[in-house]
Amino acid sequence: MHEAPVIEVGGLHLDLSVILMLLVTCTIVFVVARLATRNLSVENPGKLQNFMEWVVEFIRNMISSTMDWKKGKPFLSLAMTMILFIFVANMLGLPFGVVTEYHDPAKATIFGHEITSVTEVFKAAHEKGEEAHAEVAWWKSPTADLSVTMGLALIVFLLSHGLGLFKNTKNYLKHYVQPYPFFLPINIIEQLSKLLTHGVRLYANIFAGEVLISTIMTLAKASIIGAIFSVPLLMAWQGFSIFVGAIQAFVFVILMMVYISQNLESHDEEHH
Repeated sequence: MHEAPVIEVGGLHLDLSVILMLLVTCTIVFVVARLATRNLSVENPGKLQNFMEWVVEFIRNMISSTMDWKKGKPFLSLAMTMILFIFVANMLGLPFGVVTEYHDPAKATIFGHEITSVTEVFKAAHEKGEEAHAEVAWWKSPTADLSVTMGLALIVFLLSHGLGLFKNTKNYLKHYVQPYPFFLPINIIEQLSKLLTHGVRLYANIFAGEVLISTIMTLAKASIIGAIFSVPLLMAWQGFSIFVGAIQAFVFVILMMVYISQNLESHDEEHH
């Protein structure tokens, strides 16, 4: 597997590939949204406007399936932004990758900072008395990084529980001691497990896809026969990955709306 370009700044370990890809993702989503709303027309809408209108209607139906539309309408922009962001993020690692090789740890620097992940590889090899080189991946899907997906899941977690606590206080707090008060620890664990599975599910699916792409590319480098067989394999897997990336964006957002709905609605019915 490729190493991540990690540097240490002020005691913090920063993954430059994640920062780069998050900026790219945000830029693409912003540009698409800006282009789709630049020349709005009722009589002669453009293809991009039609596409965005379809996305809005799709998101609206998604929200309506989890809660009453009057309650869900304020979350339309949030859901649209989240699904576009995650879908674009999932797709970025498919078209190509940018990988640099290092054979000398002294050259593993950027912006005057040592790439610690590379130097650690050389240190480990040196201790074993082996020769080493490190490959660093700069271009990948940001959602193939656990810190990104858990960060997104944490945003949803804090938002949904904050809404429940401040807008549905009585029912929200009551839910933790239902059906009996001694269920409090179990209900707390249940909520924490939702946070964990929400982030890990997205990460695992996208990371597994990128691992397989990396394996196919390794096969292509092995021999001429491997290169020939890798082409159809890579095309087939990338096509399937587009489907997986779209499904995972949908699953993440639908779960987000379900969690928000659960904390905004009364929990009485589900315990009777």
